[in-house]
Amino acid sequence: MTASSVWTRKDLLSLYDLSAEEILCILDTAEEFKKVSQRNIKKVPALRGKTVVNLFVEPSTRTRISFELAEQRLSADIINVSADASSLRKGETLLDTVKNIEALQVDLVVMRHSAPGAPNYLANQLSCGIVNAGDGAHSHPTQALLDLFTIREKKGTLKGLNVTILGDILHSRVARSNMWGLLKLGANVTFAGPSTLVPREFEQAGVRVCHNIREALEGADVVNLLRIQHERQKKGFFPSTGEYAKVFGLNADTFKYLKKDALIMHPGPINRDVELSSALADCPQSVILEQVTNGLAVRMAVLFLVAGCLKNGR
Repeated sequence: MTASSVWTRKDLLSLYDLSAEEILCILDTAEEFKKVSQRNIKKVPALRGKTVVNLFVEPSTRTRISFELAEQRLSADIINVSADASSLRKGETLLDTVKNIEALQVDLVVMRHSAPGAPNYLANQLSCGIVNAGDGAHSHPTQALLDLFTIREKKGTLKGLNVTILGDILHSRVARSNMWGLLKLGANVTFAGPSTLVPREFEQAGVRVCHNIREALEGADVVNLLRIQHERQKKGFFPSTGEYAKVFGLNADTFKYLKKDALIMHPGPINRDVELSSALADCPQSVILEQVTNGLAVRMAVLFLVAGCLKNGR
């Protein structure tokens, strides 16, 4: 079965929308693009003649750079738009802004926005492709895909693995996106952290929820740490970052609960010695920098597949 027969979407909005076959299609395509990045000449003409607009209404460093480099490697024409430099600052609606961009015959819009559902709203009203680069606390599909890719690359499969996601689940689009991808590919998922940040409602999706770090880590094949945002402490979700680190941080004391070959992951940026000790962030079991490398291949795959559907059906 070819990628073109599996992938038929002009947009990538969330992993909740995708079947297991579609997720695997992206991961398999990313494997091929990772080989491209290992060659002396790292550029391919897959998106030559296509125009991609990066519309980042919310600040980003890692994701934006990764998408821009992916677009360059695919030979696309690139336009970068930020909220401060756009008509959004003058009061223009998001839909009008993107409709004006589309009127210039662009093919894809890679979009980050603080409002949950903003990419879905645009995708339903535009013919150009929309790739969600993160929307509020709702979804971050390419981050989840690169996490899945990294786990599969290291472990060979996701089926039957025990994956613990530890930290601020309540406000995390990464946790939600990972949850859907992991469950669809047969992994067992645990959400862990303080009860104020890990509500029981996630159990309805098939996730195990626990508020004890030993229980969360014992038997885990993978632990994915989420950044603890300092503004959460000010709002009373936990007493202090120091207390969080002591009770829920992954450090030399809590590391012993993991399997000996467990992977340590983090979407970045890391608060060293809060959710993750500095020593473990740089230890051999850490694949944090490999996640960054794999993010490039995954985003190349997503852009390639979405653009292919535009070519066939636009």
